[in-house]
Amino acid sequence: MTDVKAGISISVIIPVHNGGAQILGCLASLARQTKHFVELLVVDDGSTDGSLESAADLGARVLNVGSRRGPANARNVGALAATGDVLLFLDADVCIHDDTISRVRQRFEEDPGLGAVFGSYDPDPYAPQLVSQFRNLLHCFVHQTSNSSASTFWSGCGAIRREIFLDSKGFDTSYSAPCIEDIELGTRLVRRGVRIALDSAIQVKHLKRWTLRDMVITDIRHRGISWMRLILASREMPNDLNLRTSSRVSVALIAVLSTAPVIALSRLLLGCRDEQASMQALLALAALGSVLLLNLPFYRFLAARRGFRFALAGVPLHLLYFLCCGTAFVLGIAFHCRSRLSLRLGLFLRAPAHGIAMTALIYVPPLVIAAFRAFAAGSDAHIAPQEWLTTSLVDSLWF
Repeated sequence: MTDVKAGISISVIIPVHNGGAQILGCLASLARQTKHFVELLVVDDGSTDGSLESAADLGARVLNVGSRRGPANARNVGALAATGDVLLFLDADVCIHDDTISRVRQRFEEDPGLGAVFGSYDPDPYAPQLVSQFRNLLHCFVHQTSNSSASTFWSGCGAIRREIFLDSKGFDTSYSAPCIEDIELGTRLVRRGVRIALDSAIQVKHLKRWTLRDMVITDIRHRGISWMRLILASREMPNDLNLRTSSRVSVALIAVLSTAPVIALSRLLLGCRDEQASMQALLALAALGSVLLLNLPFYRFLAARRGFRFALAGVPLHLLYFLCCGTAFVLGIAFHCRSRLSLRLGLFLRAPAHGIAMTALIYVPPLVIAAFRAFAAGSDAHIAPQEWLTTSLVDSLWF
């Protein structure tokens, strides 16, 4: 790669674990753009599928870390071996555009004070299935419509000056699986005064095939809970990307939408036959209408890209996405409070199963009891159901 243009040098770093055909597609796209970077480092995070056997033929230098330790550690290993002025991190399941790396270089050359920059998925994802198309277009829309002055970082296609990355100690390797290690790094960088930009013109094509199960697990377990715990620990919730105000309000409205019918039905079953049951149903309809109106720009985006029928099919998936975010919000608070409680009581619950069991024992029973007490309190003119529920909720969180 001796024909690299003069100026800022770029090292490309890709962590991979059993990348299959996707990593080969990623490397093939990079093989056509070797003039834009000085080295291509592929960090093998314990792969067993033999997908990297031909990586060297595609211009990559493969670094093996041994057993699987997660993409955060793999990226750090690649960064320590890199020689470029700028480290460009790519996921193993993306293909770059012809101008992706040149745009990255241009941003750093034109703005010496810029510490990091990241881009976006393009609006033409590879996998044709409904969930895959929806999920990738959702990510694309969020990045295409967010602030150019970013408050976080994205390692799917993100670049950072090598000196800044090393000074910040890199990604947090306590994230041993794909999680929010890039968001956590971005939070630390911004706190240090590093300026990060989101350039929606820097794009890559996402090759991943999503399933409904993948979507739910990712939004709750792999990202949502950890992100909420990071927010609580840092006490920062920027109005940007997935945390923009419209998304927060949508999550709250989905909570109303999902609980109002249950409350109404419970009151009817308990014999509380009054106007509040019908009011709960109307409240749910109002919440649904508000969510649709609030996210109308996204649905228009889907319709423009894939047609009206696709946009219509994307609505329930979007509602499910907000429901997952709300679930992760509650569980994130629960785990955060459990951690505080464990420290106060001297309980260090290292086993994940024990931690989950303890969380369930502490929080679920009070919440269930609070809900039933709230429903039953409907016939008591002196006690509001919301008062029972709120009081028991607070008591459960700070048990």
